[in-house]
Amino acid sequence: MELIWHGHSTWHVTVGETDLLIDPFFDNPKTDLEPSDIDTPDYVLLTHGHADHIAHAGEFSEATLVGTPELVSYCEDEFGFEDAVGGMGMNLGGTVECGDAFVTMVRADHTNGIMTENDASGGMPAGFVISDTKPTQGTDNESTTFYHAGDTSLMTEMREVIGPHLEPDAAAVPIGDHFTMGPWQAAVAVDWLDVDHAFPQHYDTFPPIEQDTDDFEREVRATGSDADVHALVAGEPFELEG
Repeated sequence: MELIWHGHSTWHVTVGETDLLIDPFFDNPKTDLEPSDIDTPDYVLLTHGHADHIAHAGEFSEATLVGTPELVSYCEDEFGFEDAVGGMGMNLGGTVECGDAFVTMVRADHTNGIMTENDASGGMPAGFVISDTKPTQGTDNESTTFYHAGDTSLMTEMREVIGPHLEPDAAAVPIGDHFTMGPWQAAVAVDWLDVDHAFPQHYDTFPPIEQDTDDFEREVRATGSDADVHALVAGEPFELEG
């Protein structure tokens, strides 16, 4: 599995021959890329409807959309998407097959006004667990699994469900504080998830969420977690192995 971070919460994930783009938002200081620099992926995954997560979704409207039915409906009307998983999107707890990938939608504790306007709801906010094998009760040591936590606070579902049962090898967690977890809560999440690799996201985009990633790494170490912390440079690929 290849992971490429494009700043903020935008990730390009390749599983086999399948490309997935999560939360396309290129107006962030970590990247110089424009949406036009990115080939249209097979799937666009949207965690929720805030502007800093769906701002450039319309640039990839030929892709198959993965999101809640409420968010899918909005994106079809506003951005011209014509195809969504299951015809209308998916919801929390579901797993869908997306080409060579299996995508499970999990909770994220956050708000979800579409484009940050409070008069329209995008349904529940979400995170995504992406794997090259279908989740089952049996542990598959050959599988490779990446968890994109979306915009979330710390939640016990990470400790009780996502970590022990979906078994991610790596997690991208928000560290910006103010709107999401900050470094210390994100570090607890990494410990609960029991991942091998942790990636900070959703930081340094605007003043309220400016952070030093060294603080996050120190907090991870303080929990006793053995996870390797990677503050990625936008655009540089990371090869994830299970």
